Amino acid sequence: MKLICQRESLLQGCQLASSVLPTKDIKPILANIKIVAEPGRVTLQATDLELGLRLEVAGVNVLQAGQALLPATRVISILREARVPELEFECDRVAGSGIMVSGGSLEYELPYEDPDQFPDLPDLDADGGAQLTAGPLKEMIRRTTFACASETARFTMTGVHWGLEADGTARLVATDGRRLAMSSGSVSGVKANAQAIIPSKAMHALERNLLDDEEEIRVVLRPSEALFRTGRSVLSTRLVEGRFPDYKAVIPKREKIVARVPIQAGALFSAVRQAAIMVDDETRKLILNFNPGKLSLQAAH
Repeated sequence: MKLICQRESLLQGCQLASSVLPTKDIKPILANIKIVAEPGRVTLQATDLELGLRLEVAGVNVLQAGQALLPATRVISILREARVPELEFECDRVAGSGIMVSGGSLEYELPYEDPDQFPDLPDLDADGGAQLTAGPLKEMIRRTTFACASETARFTMTGVHWGLEADGTARLVATDGRRLAMSSGSVSGVKANAQAIIPSKAMHALERNLLDDEEEIRVVLRPSEALFRTGRSVLSTRLVEGRFPDYKAVIPKREKIVARVPIQAGALFSAVRQAAIMVDDETRKLILNFNPGKLSLQAAH
């Protein structure tokens, strides 16, 4: 394998790929990013065995096709600290020698590992699946993922519930048992209602890969996994198993709502941030007192 890459482009790709790497030492080989160079195309692959990312990188000139495993931490450090616009990567797989990285006055030799030992990642065909626009989807993720549970005891709440409906509605819901967040948007291409619980780590990784707000994102929900395709990446994840809480039972019915209070979002957000300075670190409780013409926020440490 031999290629010349734009440093900034490869750095961005490696940083995106590293977001799916395991936080614990499951297998040493999973600390690597697999790079596959083909004529006119270079792909990065990374996984923690639950979540996988296949990402195409632009700005790469492939001189010789091949593949190699790049130690993620070191290669990102090299790309970040280098002060040259382009770097050359070269690896002789037959000889089993190290991976040479060079550019300007820099020269590194990274250890060689067999890329065939790296786990295979699922791919997504060019057609099929539901379609959502990246910009609204990114906003839906931001409005819900924060409410996921972090405790493993609430395992089914550690992800975001996806509901894709044939009437063109996509609904994301997250809860930790104390708070609940729900956001809806438009979806097309749904032939039958489908639902799944997507792990929060996968949701954060998906958000990072939504770089073009106008792009169409394809989503496929399978019995045990979900796949998301952007213009240059495919993200695959195992689903959270179990039954998500009946969130519809918690949301007040429209006919039971006795009052609606319009509030300017910016002013409320600012007031919440100011009052939150004094909230208790354990309960994180903030009291909202509604009075005629006035809303007051109260927090006690």
